[in-house]
Amino acid sequence: MSFSSFKRTIEEGDRVILYLTPSSMHAIEVSPTLLNKNGQTVDNVFQTTFGALKVKDLIGKEFGTKVSLTRGWAYVLHPTPELWTLTLPHRTQIIYTPDISMIIMQLEIRPGSVVIESGTGSGSLSHALARCVRPNGSVFSYDFHEQRVQIAQNEFLRHGLSDVITVEQRDVCQLGFSPNIDERADAVFLDLPHPWLAIPLAVKSFKKSGGRICSFSPCMEQVQRTCETLSKNGFTEIITLECLQREFAIKNQSFPVYNLDDINEANDGSQNNIPVETKMITTCRANFNIPGHTGYLTFASLPPVFARLS
Repeated sequence: MSFSSFKRTIEEGDRVILYLTPSSMHAIEVSPTLLNKNGQTVDNVFQTTFGALKVKDLIGKEFGTKVSLTRGWAYVLHPTPELWTLTLPHRTQIIYTPDISMIIMQLEIRPGSVVIESGTGSGSLSHALARCVRPNGSVFSYDFHEQRVQIAQNEFLRHGLSDVITVEQRDVCQLGFSPNIDERADAVFLDLPHPWLAIPLAVKSFKKSGGRICSFSPCMEQVQRTCETLSKNGFTEIITLECLQREFAIKNQSFPVYNLDDINEANDGSQNNIPVETKMITTCRANFNIPGHTGYLTFASLPPVFARLS
């Protein structure tokens, strides 16, 4: 239940993040025992590259505690949507934090917002949306795949998010969104192979005051068709963005500095006779290895009803 609110102490049933290194983290459900392949109840022992951890030993410890493993140590962290994105089990291709941040900002999502998401997938974006709309907002998530919907429902329930996120199996490209959310949505997010089929059906889900829509697509041909459909259905301010992450390396480097004030007048003036002093300078250099393309984010605004009818 750790996702529903922040707390200090780990309890049985919580989801925690076991931090080994920046590139090695694991999401663990704090359960003292589990069933082995023979159906027997055994102690829950989690294996890592730095040794084993008895999960029951986490109960009662504070989040952020350094815990011992059999061949090293790790930190046990409170789960956040960002950490969950890095450790969740992949059922589909997921959306990562740089794109999630841009989506939330451009859709203007805030506490109390009503957001429609399609499709649910592995739930990476869903967790971030739920945190943004709390305490009195709602996320309505749709996926056409029955098994993924069932897994997501159970996952949101275990994480304490079922009061915020409603998941439904539905092919929104053919059937549209549920009638019970007509004229309720502030924002709509589409991660679909054919988003242009869902756009006309999404219009009636927006509040009369209008709202924002986002479509995530990996191919430019999808973006072109999506933009054409958005324009035909009354959307304005259409823009497509791509988030590319670039890191900068900061390090200290030594540079020779010529001390021209101390040149001996008797020297012949050659550069070899100029006194040299070595100084350490902090430098910043861009990393030219940029991570590859994830997808294009197309955003648009739906004006209020009176603006559309005028």
